[in-house]
Amino acid sequence: MSRAPRLRLRWAVLAAAGAGFLLDAAFPALGWWPLAFPAIMLVLLSLVGRRFWSAVLVGGVFGLAFYLPHVSWAGQFLGDHPLAWVPWVALAGAEAMLGALLAPMITLAYRWAPRWRETAAVRLVVLPGLVAGAWTTRELILSAWPYGGFPWGRLAMSQADSPIAPVASWTGVTGLGLLMVLLCAAVLEAVGWWHRSTRRQQASRGRPTQATAALGAVLVLVVVALTVPAFPTSPAGSLRVGAVQGDGPAAYVDRAGPLAVLESQLVASEPLQRESLDLVLWPEGSVDRDPITDPETADLLDAAVRQYGAPILMNAASASGGSIYNTSFLWTERGPVASHAKHHPVPFGEYVPHRWFYEAIAPDLVNLLEREYAHGTDPPLLEVDGGQVGLAICFDVAFDDVLLAAIRSQAQVFMFQTNNADFRGTDENLQQLDIARMRAIETGRSVLNLSTTGTSQAFAPDGSVLAALPADQPGLIVVEVELRDGRTPGTVLSPWLRWFLPLGTVTALAGLGIAARLGR
Repeated sequence: MSRAPRLRLRWAVLAAAGAGFLLDAAFPALGWWPLAFPAIMLVLLSLVGRRFWSAVLVGGVFGLAFYLPHVSWAGQFLGDHPLAWVPWVALAGAEAMLGALLAPMITLAYRWAPRWRETAAVRLVVLPGLVAGAWTTRELILSAWPYGGFPWGRLAMSQADSPIAPVASWTGVTGLGLLMVLLCAAVLEAVGWWHRSTRRQQASRGRPTQATAALGAVLVLVVVALTVPAFPTSPAGSLRVGAVQGDGPAAYVDRAGPLAVLESQLVASEPLQRESLDLVLWPEGSVDRDPITDPETADLLDAAVRQYGAPILMNAASASGGSIYNTSFLWTERGPVASHAKHHPVPFGEYVPHRWFYEAIAPDLVNLLEREYAHGTDPPLLEVDGGQVGLAICFDVAFDDVLLAAIRSQAQVFMFQTNNADFRGTDENLQQLDIARMRAIETGRSVLNLSTTGTSQAFAPDGSVLAALPADQPGLIVVEVELRDGRTPGTVLSPWLRWFLPLGTVTALAGLGIAARLGR
């Protein structure tokens, strides 16, 4: 590819919009995972040769075309309120704007790498690597900032049903996304290199052969990615778990009587009295009142534990040290013996950052959001019958730091508690299920992903589905989940990629920019 734009601006804008829609279609509910690859290629083609502001425009159009349909469920959070559309448009717009401002990194990679050296090695190896690094850096920044970030819609999470999903156990989900962009960029460069060499009648110098060799190398990588098995972790026993989806009135706008959600959990859990269990799992928001301060709730939980003959891992809003936390408790015959508070409450959903500022802008909307959950800091791990259970509460499942903290603490199985009642009938729960499935593959651990309203599923360490519950109806799963020891290469590599990939990419771009100016 030359330094000139490959597409005129109007065609680049259309290509970017098409890429956004294609990428969204790669995720649930459609889940057409192969579409992620042409989406990547269209974005890259639209950014080649752009100046700064046209790259921002193209990146913004891509972001809007992707995020507007991808997070359309955010408009349902406030029910029938006339301003219910604001959270959806604000979230999609903010992510698109931030992504747009970071898009020129990709354009600079295409501009500066060839200026440094116009060789086959640079075009076919260095440039695709730098482009992949720039894309992934953008993804990592969006996943961490502002207000903790929004790691929803990461490339690798679109591949839960694809044959390349096991690669995540070797590279982590960050590494899998990096490889996806690397392969797409390498294919585009190899095709462009071969085309230019042939057109200039330079076949005698071997350039088409170099491009053919590069395409062959990419093909080999594709075959490896399609056939590599998940990294094998070591079996370490099992837990017999009864996971209950109560389907209670747990949405933010639901009008529910006292303890209505808890009662729905108790009713749906009744068949567990005939089971022999190690643990009963309930979803996020499964208990309406703080069981630490409400004796009636505590008595109901004590009675339930006696009936099931097993502790209950439940969740409620609970006060501690003057703050309210979204807290999971391990409730036994002795009451709560362990707890974990959600690390990443949802901005503008579970708390309002800089409330004074946003109240000044939109007081009618901000004052509707009464919840103010604090950020938990405790380890996401509980011990159950000798097994180490890693936790992630709803939104936390999308954050690498929570999963990696549990793995470092020797988690042997994961249990994800979520409340999707606010988004009934949307793609939100299906998107979250794919994230949970990728986490099973990435960590080599069994995963129970349990929702208040469904759909809930149990995944084996290789991501295969062990059991499932349909949405919008009460039900339960009784499943023997395998415990596993050992760390996958993906969980070892992931922290290094999160920190050193952005640093390396920015440093390389700066160095190439300086070299390009000196060369000029």
